[in-house]
Amino acid sequence: MNLLGAAQIRALAEKLDLKPTKKLGQNFVIDANICRKIVKLAQVSESDIALEIGPGLGSLTLALLEQTKQVVAVEIDNRLANQLPITVTENGFSNEKLIVINEDAMTLKHLDIKPTVLVANLPYNISVPVLLNVLEYFPSITKGVVMVQTEVAERLAALPDNKQYGAPTVKANWWSTLELSASVSRSVFWPIPNVDSSLVRFDRHPPLGDEVQRVATFTIIDQAFAKRRKMMRSALSQLLGVNAVNLLEAAGIDPTIRGEALSVKEFLEIGKQLVKQNSTPLDT
Repeated sequence: MNLLGAAQIRALAEKLDLKPTKKLGQNFVIDANICRKIVKLAQVSESDIALEIGPGLGSLTLALLEQTKQVVAVEIDNRLANQLPITVTENGFSNEKLIVINEDAMTLKHLDIKPTVLVANLPYNISVPVLLNVLEYFPSITKGVVMVQTEVAERLAALPDNKQYGAPTVKANWWSTLELSASVSRSVFWPIPNVDSSLVRFDRHPPLGDEVQRVATFTIIDQAFAKRRKMMRSALSQLLGVNAVNLLEAAGIDPTIRGEALSVKEFLEIGKQLVKQNSTPLDT
């Protein structure tokens, strides 16, 4: 069984008359070693069912098939989705372990099979919403490693009181803990991207509250980081009006603090107070 190298990736692209597009974030991995490193960091086992978003030409897919029970590959590009099973067979792997879904990962909310691990090279332009979507709708996924733009990786793994800390960080923390695992050389991609990439590992923990509390908390988070330089009493004034200070104090939060200093659990306390105040559920 073989993994794909640079020559094979370019040959596949030529066969499909594929010109990688920025719109779909198509930067294909051409280094088998980095693929195996990603799978190792994800601590994938033979009992795992891996969800891979954007398998592209199959570099990481093959590395996953070496180690997992099954791979569910979600690919929006019809040409790539059709080619993937052929590539798998031609490189000595069994298609019985592969399920290809030709859909948009941004809107994927249900699978007939329950994946246990997410391992993916996420397109730069949609990496955060895709990760949050997976965490929200696929609770069977307990761990994972994603390759994203370094700037995004630093945001996802940031701690409070850090300039990289923002709404994506706090929302991801609702379901998981995240850590920056390793940087990735631009040379492992074709075409070579104009940005640096890094690996982020996450491990799921139980959600911090129920769905009503999550919706309220995420509403607070969005308000806080839309005006991140303002004190919380000011950031929430449009949503809560004159009640902002009272609600913050009831949650045990200093009204003069800024959102970037608050942990997800502190945002939850504000969310709980908002739930008490509002009988009508909020939309995120």
